[in-house]
Amino acid sequence: MEQPSIRLEMNDEILKFLKGEFESSELNRLPESYGGGKIFATPLIGVAQAGDPIFQRYKEIIGPEHLTPLEMWLACGQDYNRVSSLSTISIVFPFDKQIRNESINPIESRRMIIPPEIYTIARNFGNEFKRATILKTIKFLNEKGYDATSGMLSDAYTIVLKGKFYTTWSERYIAMASGLGTLGLHEGLITELGSNIRLGSIITNAPLKFTPRKTQEPHANCLYFAKGTCKECAEKCPVNAITEKGYNKIKCNKYRMKIARKIIPPLRSKLKMETRRVNWKLKQDISIVGCELCQFGVKCTDNNPMASHHVDFFSF
Repeated sequence: MEQPSIRLEMNDEILKFLKGEFESSELNRLPESYGGGKIFATPLIGVAQAGDPIFQRYKEIIGPEHLTPLEMWLACGQDYNRVSSLSTISIVFPFDKQIRNESINPIESRRMIIPPEIYTIARNFGNEFKRATILKTIKFLNEKGYDATSGMLSDAYTIVLKGKFYTTWSERYIAMASGLGTLGLHEGLITELGSNIRLGSIITNAPLKFTPRKTQEPHANCLYFAKGTCKECAEKCPVNAITEKGYNKIKCNKYRMKIARKIIPPLRSKLKMETRRVNWKLKQDISIVGCELCQFGVKCTDNNPMASHHVDFFSF
């Protein structure tokens, strides 16, 4: 069995490597026409044991096609490993302060509200940096003698449209299992670096120290669920996809598609093209943009608003 100090040392090495990539990579930069600043600030990582029972629960919470770490490991073509030897490393990519500040005020027209252009560009360009960082981290682990793979880069990763709307590998829920935060009323993950983030993850057999979850309550970091004192994200949503009754993912996604139809044509020459799978069918040469109006100028944008409060523990 690996000594705890070795596991902690590996965690530190990975975080140090990631900080270097976030600081030096040209892919983590906005185009010069948007100031050339960083897209993402300093990262945060969390680690979960692949055999954690929570991953099996996700098949009930998210959907039956959602894969456990071992299932995704095998789907990625890796040799069989005991689940006890595998871990998931979840990485928080927090948007830089400049982008957050300049995205507080959306663009309002007579018919709709859309995110500021700098956020559209940052989110689109940030996807390439996120993929490159995951691949470089896998290479970093390989060079140290460990196997590693990524669910989000796997052919097994797809959006599933079967009445519900989900993916076969939810980065939010992987991050939650890895002790990085809990969900908000807007269903985004509220971490110590806030909710205005992107996420990525790696599965590996490297010896790692697991990050304990501070609570088993899935909404503990959200002021609305914890104290009933905030609904700012709901007030920001133009189509009322966020209410006290919960988050309507279908309504949200329809508005995201409406935003895409509005903003992609004038920005097409600037946006990077990507691929994605929907119901396991590959769609190529598409521009992926977002909305996230509910994450800007709210109490959880850049921090965990419940960090200083006592949180009761509940079962998941």
